[in-house]
Formats: sequence, C-alpha cells, structure tokens
Amino acid sequence: MPFTLATWNINSVRLREPIVLKLLEDEAPDVLCLQECKSPVEKIPLDGFRALGYNYIVARGQKGYNGVAILSKIPMVDAGEQDFAALGHARHVAGKLENGVTIQNFYVPAGGDVPNREVNEKFGQKLDYLTDMRDWFNADKPEKSILVGDLNIAPREDDVWNHKQLLKIVSHTPIEVEHLAETQDAGNWVDITRQDIPEGQLYSWWSYRAKDWAAADKGRRLDHVWATSDISNAGHGSRVLRDARGWEKPSDHAPVFATFDL
Repeated sequence: MPFTLATWNINSVRLREPIVLKLLEDEAPDVLCLQECKSPVEKIPLDGFRALGYNYIVARGQKGYNGVAILSKIPMVDAGEQDFAALGHARHVAGKLENGVTIQNFYVPAGGDVPNREVNEKFGQKLDYLTDMRDWFNADKPEKSILVGDLNIAPREDDVWNHKQLLKIVSHTPIEVEHLAETQDAGNWVDITRQDIPEGQLYSWWSYRAKDWAAADKGRRLDHVWATSDISNAGHGSRVLRDARGWEKPSDHAPVFATFDL
C-alpha cells in the first residue's frame, strides 16, 4: 500500500500549529516528520493533529530548543532514539510502521557561523554528530528504513543558490559534505529526492533575512529524504512544497515530500 511522507523543520510546533494543521488538511501526508519543535513532548499540541487522523505519534522534546516528532495515520510504534555526540539534545527519534518500515527522523546540529572547530564549538559538535551517525550505521546496517530530516547540509552544487560563494559558508563546506557522504554510504542510503529530481537547482530553506525570499531565491536544500537501498526503488513523487515558505508566520524551511509503494 503506498504511503506519502513529508519532512518539515517547523521552527516551533506550538507557534506554528496553524500551518502544521494547514499542511495536514491540504496535503494529507500519511506521515509527517517535524524537526525543531522547540517544545517538551507534553506541550506539543497533539489534539488538533489527532482530530485530523494522526493518532500515532512519537516524539522527543525539550524546552525551547531542538525537538523531533513523527505524526502518522498508519499504525506506528516508538523505535527509540540515539544521543549522537552525547549532546543531550532531542535531535533523533525513530518510529516503526505496521508495514515494517522504520522511519528515522533527524535534526542535525546547524554548526554555528564559523566553519572551524578550533574556534567554534558548535561546528565541532556538528561534525562529531555526523561521525557518530556514520559509525552507528556501519555497526548496525539499516534495512527497510527511511531517513528524513533537517540534516543542515546542502551537499550538491545545485543544492545552493551559488556554489562558489557558499564553499566557506556553514552547510556547504567541503568537510561537511564529506561527512554527510560518509554517513550516507555507511547506511547504504539513497537520496530519494535527487533520485526523482536528478537535475537542477532545488532548495528547501530560505533565510528570514531576505526582504523578499521568493524574488531573491537564495535557497539551500537542507532537508532530505533518504531510503535504504533495499527499498529505494519504491520511492517516487518527490517534491518541495515551496508555497509553504510564504504562508502566514512561516518556518524558514519548506516541507519535502516523497511517496513509497511499500
């Protein structure tokens, strides 16, 4: 039975509950993965989501920062979490669907502004987080799994508005791209979005700093949908819902969708 999945860095699920509900009503994905919920689990506004049929929810949260959640119409059980780089942050949660597919929802650290771990602790934490992800996948090879989330890296030249200008900007530096590639390889992950849309500029994030984000269009593809190679051929229908970046009180990220025939 096919199911459609969406991933979205919502930048506060309580503040932006109205647009989460709008997405669920307008697009009705079977599964919605949220990052940067910025809420303890007990304060996530679940009643409105359940009223729309999202009765299966797994989440990890903390006050004011980070936080990840998976909302599903399909029966799903909690499959745990990992504290990569021992940061003590709510950055990962997994859910297992009744069809046996495990969904891994990640919010990788942004890494601060300076791409040098010697002077920027946050950049070092980001690299360490990715290294721990890589080692985890190497030690326990995932199968029949989908990985989604705000990975905070735009790996390809056409995942950013200007490759040359962003080579020294956190999210597109060569060392980050290399770490992400090693993580992807360790789990035999296939980039479903780029499997479906192999060519051309593609973004999922536009800075709040731009006066007219749509006209400037200085975006980056920070949000990803991957699948293990055993099920990657089942993925299709990838798209970025760019319009959501222009909704009232928007997140600076847009939702990314994919459908799986599983």
